[in-house]
This record gives sequence, structure tokens and C-alpha cells, in this order.
Amino acid sequence: MTKKIILLTVIVILGVAFFAFDLNQWLTLESLKQGQEQFAAWQSQSPLLVGLLFTLFYILITGLSLPGAAIMTLAAGALFGLLWGTVIVSFASSIGATLAFLVSRYLLHDWVQNRFGERLQAINRGVAQEGAFYLFALRLVPLFPFFLVNILMGLTKIRTWTFYWVSQLGMLTGTIVYVNAGTQLVQIKSVGDILSPGLVASFVLLGLFPLLAKKLLNLIKRFRGRNA
Repeated sequence: MTKKIILLTVIVILGVAFFAFDLNQWLTLESLKQGQEQFAAWQSQSPLLVGLLFTLFYILITGLSLPGAAIMTLAAGALFGLLWGTVIVSFASSIGATLAFLVSRYLLHDWVQNRFGERLQAINRGVAQEGAFYLFALRLVPLFPFFLVNILMGLTKIRTWTFYWVSQLGMLTGTIVYVNAGTQLVQIKSVGDILSPGLVASFVLLGLFPLLAKKLLNLIKRFRGRNA
């Protein structure tokens, strides 16, 4: 119990510090554009170090379930390009999600299962049998907030490795869409740039992604049904 209290205290302190020092102000599109030149200078001097620090900060934000993951995904596209931005976000978001998942499991899983175990038997059986598919659906069609999925899945009996690889696979398409949008946003220098083909295509993808993901999910369900 003492270890759990210490961990919870550390998380609360880090969360309070995040807002107390206005670190959330960095995670805006305005700050992204204003700091682009300075960041590019740092990147040219130490590309590996800057990439590593960005990755660690992304993991920290997602691991602590703090707001800003979406902006950081756009920032990755703007600062690292589509390829490396996708690689960085894909691994950082999956690792951060898994950390949040593990924290939720460590702090809350036993209490929830002991208190509501009988009521959760059906859910536990469903997760044991189809947990990977349920998680894949939640990641592919983002109906629920990213951080909420991490916390709630930590209360189930899904295996940690399964949570990690399914999350990374399920989030990959959305990651590519958002990182690609980020590569276009940074190019806006005038009003005319807002309607550039690349930027319009990126926002079209953002709008169509949930619909396309749902169609893909339905196809997977049909395939599973035929082979059941």
C-alpha cells in the first residue's frame, strides 16, 4: 500500500507541476509554429538527441494521461516529417499508453476486481476470449479518449504484451493521418496556403478516417464470422 501511495503522490505532483509551470502552453499550434525555427536549429545540431528528447516527452505526456498527445502528433509531422514522425509517434504513443495501462493496473485493478468481481465476470470472460479484438476496435475507431482506453483496459485481465502490440497496430493508421496533417500545417505562411492541395488532403483524411476505420472494422468482423 505504501508503494502505491508513493506512486500516486509522484503522479499527482508531476501533473500539478505540468500545469503550474504552464507546460501545457507549449502544446498548442501557435507555440509549434512560433518555435519551429529554434527547434530546427537544435535539430540540425543534435538530431538524435532532439528526437530522443521529443520521444521521452511524448511518453511522459501519454504515460501520465496529460492533455496534448494530439498536438504532439501534429508536431512530430511538422518537425520530423512523415516517415520519422510516424516512427517516433507510433512507438512513443504505444509505450506511453502501456505505462498508463500498467499504472492503472497496479493502482486500481485488484481493488476493482475484488469489489466488483462478480459483476465483471462476463466482461472478464469477454476480454479473455476477444480482448485483442475489442482493443483493436477501440484503437482503430477512436470513440473513446486515448487516455480513458488505457486506464479502463488496465482494470481488465488483458495481457500487457497483447495490450502493447494491439495498441501499436490499431493506432498506426490514425498516427499516419495525424502526422501527415502535421507536415502540412507547418507550411502555412499566408492565407492562400490554407487551401493548398496537401493541407486540404490532410484534413479530408482526418475527417474520413473514423468512417474508413469503421468500414474496415466491419470487414474484419465479417471475415471472422465466416471463419468462426
